[in-house]
Amino acid sequence: MFEKSFITDCEGPLTLNDNAFELCAHFIENGDELFKILSLYDDYLVDIVKKEGYKAGNTLKLILPFFVLENLKNNDLIDFSKNNIYAVPDSKFLLKYLKEAMNTYIVSTSYGQYIEALSNYMEFPFENTFYTDVDVDALYLNEEELSKISEYKNQILDNPKNYELFDEIFFFEIPKMSIYTKIKKINVVGGLGKKLAIDTIIDRDRIDSNNILYIGDSITDVEPLQFARENEGISISFNGNEYPLKVAQIAIVSPSAITTAVIADIYANNDKNKVLDFINKYNSSTDIKELFDEFNINRGIKNKFFEVFDGEDYPIIKEINDDNYNEILKKSVNMRNNIRGEDIGGLG
Repeated sequence: MFEKSFITDCEGPLTLNDNAFELCAHFIENGDELFKILSLYDDYLVDIVKKEGYKAGNTLKLILPFFVLENLKNNDLIDFSKNNIYAVPDSKFLLKYLKEAMNTYIVSTSYGQYIEALSNYMEFPFENTFYTDVDVDALYLNEEELSKISEYKNQILDNPKNYELFDEIFFFEIPKMSIYTKIKKINVVGGLGKKLAIDTIIDRDRIDSNNILYIGDSITDVEPLQFARENEGISISFNGNEYPLKVAQIAIVSPSAITTAVIADIYANNDKNKVLDFINKYNSSTDIKELFDEFNINRGIKNKFFEVFDGEDYPIIKEINDDNYNEILKKSVNMRNNIRGEDIGGLG
């Protein structure tokens, strides 16, 4: 057991996937558009309405009736996930290093079927993961309900910004169906759910709340990033959109997870001030290799970093402030879209 814990979101910092979006696109006709519409509605409920009791990432609950409409089963999710894992370059290297340096956890909004497949692929202990637990096999709709869900799907696709209609469908009509009893019990690990996972980790590892590093990239990471920052831990946006960049202290913009490993290595062996000192010198140094030596960066990490990046193209590692926010946001979103694709990169 280590004195510090490294806690990472999955999709973004570790993988290029948005598994739920990809499941919809693969198994549901026009499912990619359906998911994007519901994801924007999800952001609206969290960011604009601030709906009481509603968590960021609840898109994963909203789409479940449409999974049942297509007769999807757990094995469909498992098989698809196993065969469609796209890792951020060097994320496997990162996790291998972390297992010897800090208590390490994946806290993800994704379905458990995907996280288990990812854990096997990354050779990472599944017991050190938090995820949205859904038993698709247990969800059922009768013939009349299936007909209604099919009709709702068409209405949503035909009226992509009619949020009053969506409110009627998801908070009045679907709750009348028997499936809702099971759906409402599902705990989506997003937003507050991720912060609660951090509480569990702190208790499990018996560490101080300031001895955590949290890294994320989307709206579901706002609460855990805020928690880490307010408690003097390390809070990092990795190729994030506007949501994590508004609350994280540090921004990483990089095509490779080896950049994360650099910060993790410094934090594992030092305190937060040492990390901030490195970032300050990183942005003013004329000799990054010499800087890595000064901070005693792990040799394997150092060698991999300079294998990935040449002297003209180092990744962004910066403290976020009012003066550089817009510039970082532009570069971060560009990187996000470039490596994950605009469909996934554009999701909240």
